[in-house]
Amino acid sequence: MRAYVIGNIAMDETIIVDELPISGASILGHVGTHDLGGKGTNQAVVMARCGIPTVLVAPVGQDSRAATIRKHLQGEPLTSELISIEGISSDISLIFRLPDGENAIVTTTDSAQRLCASHVAPALAEAKPGNLAILQGNLSPEATVGILQFAKSLGMITAFNPSPQRSFFSDIWALVDIVFLNRWEAQALTGAEGEAAAKYLLQKGIQEVVLTLGSEGALLVNRRETIVVAASPGMVVDTTGAGDTFMSVALASSLKRGCQLDRKALEHASHAAAITISKVGTRSAFPTTSELDQILSDGQLDAVN
Repeated sequence: MRAYVIGNIAMDETIIVDELPISGASILGHVGTHDLGGKGTNQAVVMARCGIPTVLVAPVGQDSRAATIRKHLQGEPLTSELISIEGISSDISLIFRLPDGENAIVTTTDSAQRLCASHVAPALAEAKPGNLAILQGNLSPEATVGILQFAKSLGMITAFNPSPQRSFFSDIWALVDIVFLNRWEAQALTGAEGEAAAKYLLQKGIQEVVLTLGSEGALLVNRRETIVVAASPGMVVDTTGAGDTFMSVALASSLKRGCQLDRKALEHASHAAAITISKVGTRSAFPTTSELDQILSDGQLDAVN
């Protein structure tokens, strides 16, 4: 089983602040971490660290930032298919991290918005029916629809993370098999909360909905049942990338066991996310390959007990 993650890639710059700036204000902050990021890349890195053969398809500019991105990717156990876009800067994320670990993120999408379905098709040439195609909300409407349609034509399973929020998401649900979203995204997309929001999405054609609820845990809703999983305890230092960790580990758990998403997949994902929020940074905060191997084999980790 192989996973193809098609999405954005960026360099993350974290600034530590006591409060978020308001319009017209200048505030002081401290330099935080400098790391590889972007939702697509985050999900690919964690998926690969779980031991799933993973291909990352992402656009970059023709600049020094792209060279830095390539250097960082060499240390990860994935195959990267970076699409070089002429005349465009590689993307960057500015992360404002508050003392309680919560954050606000501003991400440029100059490169991500220029990616086309035609760029992606050659990278999916070896995809087989049942392989996983994973997308997020950073690509253009045309690219998102085109890639999902192409993936479905190949018999791939499509998983989607509707973040950041975009107005066209309501038009693509028939092309999505699995969706992962948080409570705020669910409210914005459906006008409902909790299980009601998930069932709304099921009516639109999605097969499985995973709704993350922060410290309240997560829901898995399909046409057979609703499963509630508690959050794993852990000290919150920085929540950046926690949702990406959760999604990737849940999918990897089900893939490695040859089954659909289930309670165990969400429990594995919760344990992994607890590790991510206990560390500062993005990629550097993700569980290591050995930590994920222990989680996925139902071993115990002190960090998440």
